[in-house]
Amino acid sequence: MNKFSKIINNISTSKKRFYGEVKRKYPINPKDAEKITSIPLVKKEYRRIFAWGNIQTGALGLAYLKSNENIEKVTTATCGFGFTAFAVNSETNIKLYGTGLNTDSQIGYHEVRQNKPLGIIFQPQPIPLPFLNPEKTKVLKLAAGRAHLIILTDEGIFALGNNAYGQCGRKIIENENYTMSNYINHIDKIDGKTIIDIECGQDHSLALTEDGCVYSCGWGADGQTGLEHFNNAQQFSRVKGDIESERIVKLACRSDFVLALNDKGEAFGWGNTEYNQLTLPGGDQQVSVPRHIEMLRRIGKIKSVASGGTFCVVVNEQGQVFSWGYGLLGAGPEAQQSKLPIKIPDTLFGRNDFQPNNIVKSVVCGLNYAAAITNLGDLFIWGRNKSCCLGLGNEKDQYFPLKVSLGGHVQNVFCGVDHTIALCKPFV
Repeated sequence: MNKFSKIINNISTSKKRFYGEVKRKYPINPKDAEKITSIPLVKKEYRRIFAWGNIQTGALGLAYLKSNENIEKVTTATCGFGFTAFAVNSETNIKLYGTGLNTDSQIGYHEVRQNKPLGIIFQPQPIPLPFLNPEKTKVLKLAAGRAHLIILTDEGIFALGNNAYGQCGRKIIENENYTMSNYINHIDKIDGKTIIDIECGQDHSLALTEDGCVYSCGWGADGQTGLEHFNNAQQFSRVKGDIESERIVKLACRSDFVLALNDKGEAFGWGNTEYNQLTLPGGDQQVSVPRHIEMLRRIGKIKSVASGGTFCVVVNEQGQVFSWGYGLLGAGPEAQQSKLPIKIPDTLFGRNDFQPNNIVKSVVCGLNYAAAITNLGDLFIWGRNKSCCLGLGNEKDQYFPLKVSLGGHVQNVFCGVDHTIALCKPFV
């Protein structure tokens, strides 16, 4: 065992992760993993970035702390499995940065010397993309899976990283070496239609077009592509079923179950439902075609949906939060499994006599935890606290929503497997 492997094993918060052991170049003080870190990278009028969770993969981008007034404004981000990507508002050809695990070139090809690619990056590095108009192109959204990254721009989507199941929307090449790959797949439009939204599961990808149609590609073993089969799909194909005639406005997926929201506030689902994410009369555990989730009718119109590894969370028009499935559902230690939506009390999200208008506006799921943002810019979080990904200052699992202390109004939050990124607007 080399010196750095011993260091990893001696860190109290270190646990073997399912995506394998990572050799580290620099040791990190274990005390640093217990803190939420705020780095003043931008001017006061810009958004601030907060990061917490597992620091060993480099996903937090904290090789060392520095201040740089020339850093561009971060507009959005995404958390993959041990890596993070950030989009910036820049007039140069660099619109994207990545940090963390890079075993499959999911955050671009980076090398220390010729033919020696970096499998792990400890601070954000630029990811060049083959834009047609670099100065004017804007990155609109990012989505990350287990080892691939999708970038939505006004020039279409760009996909990089592992394509073993076709999740990058291109032909599967047997025994392709992703470690040495600098290939970026560009898809301008799908069926001649502009792409307006994207989402990634573990090893599959979803795209939403301007007319409300859903397309998918990648791993389909559990029906998560929704293409009415359980095979892999190496190009984006139309998802039909119960959403064929619907106008979908929102997609959510963190693992292998997908939620889709239409313009009428109705939810649909497909994929792996072994934890009762989608309860059907036949009891099927893998559903390869979208189905309307009838049981959600009783909670009213839905405005936000989120899907974790084994559970789902939704918010209705009144700002009420409901969850179901398996895991820490947010309603206490007894609520760890439910076939029907469980309402999480409004008071747990800060609504009371002094703040009667404080309601939840959106929810996001990591693999085993969930987060909610209120209209006042507060962030509440609950679930499994792997590697302190909840940011609550302890290592304990959280059975009900608890507010995360942050130095700003939360604009957006991005949840991975064991790390979290929040974009905040300063209080003043």
